[in-house]
Amino acid sequence: MNTLILLQAATFPSEWVLFLGHFHPLLVHLPIGFLLIAGLLELDRLTRRKSVSQHTITLILFWSAVSATMACGFGYMLSLGGGYDAETLDAHMWQGIGVAVFAWVAWSVKSENLGRIVTFAPLLYLPALGIALVFLLSAGHLGGNLTHGSDYLTQFAPGPIRTLAGLPPKQPDIRIEPITDVNQAMVYQQIVNPILQARCVQCHNADKSKAGLRLDSPDKIKRGSEDGPILVVGNSKKSKLVSACLLPEDDDHHMPPKGKPQLTDSQIALLTWWIDQGATFDRKVTDLTVNDAIRPVLASLGGNGPLEKDGQNVAEKGRNDGQPAPESPVLTMKMPAADPKGIEEVKQTGLLVLPLSKEQNQLEVSAVNAHTFNDAQAATLLKLSHQIVWLKLGDTEISDATLAQVAKLKNLQKLHLEQTNITDAGLKKLSVLANLEYLNLYGTEITDAGLADLVTLKNLKTIYLWQTKTTQKGKAMLKKAMPTLDIVDGISEQSLAELTKLNAGPKDNLAGKH
Repeated sequence: MNTLILLQAATFPSEWVLFLGHFHPLLVHLPIGFLLIAGLLELDRLTRRKSVSQHTITLILFWSAVSATMACGFGYMLSLGGGYDAETLDAHMWQGIGVAVFAWVAWSVKSENLGRIVTFAPLLYLPALGIALVFLLSAGHLGGNLTHGSDYLTQFAPGPIRTLAGLPPKQPDIRIEPITDVNQAMVYQQIVNPILQARCVQCHNADKSKAGLRLDSPDKIKRGSEDGPILVVGNSKKSKLVSACLLPEDDDHHMPPKGKPQLTDSQIALLTWWIDQGATFDRKVTDLTVNDAIRPVLASLGGNGPLEKDGQNVAEKGRNDGQPAPESPVLTMKMPAADPKGIEEVKQTGLLVLPLSKEQNQLEVSAVNAHTFNDAQAATLLKLSHQIVWLKLGDTEISDATLAQVAKLKNLQKLHLEQTNITDAGLKKLSVLANLEYLNLYGTEITDAGLADLVTLKNLKTIYLWQTKTTQKGKAMLKKAMPTLDIVDGISEQSLAELTKLNAGPKDNLAGKH
């Protein structure tokens, strides 16, 4: 009977069985080492006629047989947790058993125990050892496939090697387009899927689908796991995809498992927002409602400030009286044409230089693909000091030293500094940017002291302060000094804790019964 049918028919294994099963990856290295040493010693004895103690090889073979047998037992217990490709698991299991059987045969012959019963036993020694080694290599390869995927060894094989090995041509990698304008970003393809690929797909793919769940394509996500759907469209609180991530990390059903890279608060917030907005697979950010909680998270991804459902840019609203905000004066100004050599110098640092308004010669400079951009390169920005109106340096290696250069960009209207190493000292240098209307400080070390230096920015309309060191008191003082300023501070730790509490109902198992 097929192994998969047997496993499905079995009752759910006890915690002790699964606990012991998780020692299989540790134990399986013992027979590998022992058998390889035995094989090398025999090869040395046969080729160089060197005298090797029979007792030494016999002892090594004994422990290789014992450890191979134990690895088989512990491996079977691990397999009861499910979530493995049935055909690969079946082959891995039987080849592992083959390693143990032929290791015992080799030991029995070498120790002369079998020779007392079977006269031709010595003739079986080298074939048994050779077969054990072949099974060892094959079973090890299949074990790697079960853990890492079927193409783990060949994933990066060059074309000539693939041809010699008879492998099909390499499939194109899954390409995730970088976000240059968050407003036009495809929510699933460019925001949700990268999170799943980075944190979930390793255990939920075509080769390894814990709990019968695959997260590598929209169709598989919609299908859910063997326990049912993982998405409740429009209700993240009842969706297992989110609730499993919000369980305490020590909980057996928490995902990803303890010890694996965990989802950040931002990633959980994005998944929550996506599900609450309908868990669609073909919509852009501008097609969905962007609330105050998710705005700073989306803004940190790059591109323009996220749009509300009505299509009006949040950063351009700026007024609390219900009237449309006037057009930014900077965006109507005509700048002198940029020096092509200066543009080229900026591009050589990895920054993108994009036309914001060709008529006005205004530019947007973005580090969306230049995360290593640093202080030493910042001086190149001055080559375009009159033309840069939007500057996006989020998630780069800059510090306060760069802000001394940024302060010289007098026409700057929008500035992204999220997730950088800037501090209050650097922020103070920006107080001279009279035209600045939008400032993103998400994920920085800015404190209330830094906010006090911003009151001179009379045209500032929107500031993002989520996950900074600022306090509610500091934000209130800034709001009092600048009543029309839109302060966005996103999801607080308290809000996330409340969301965790709401989701801590019945525990749904996405862990594959580990």
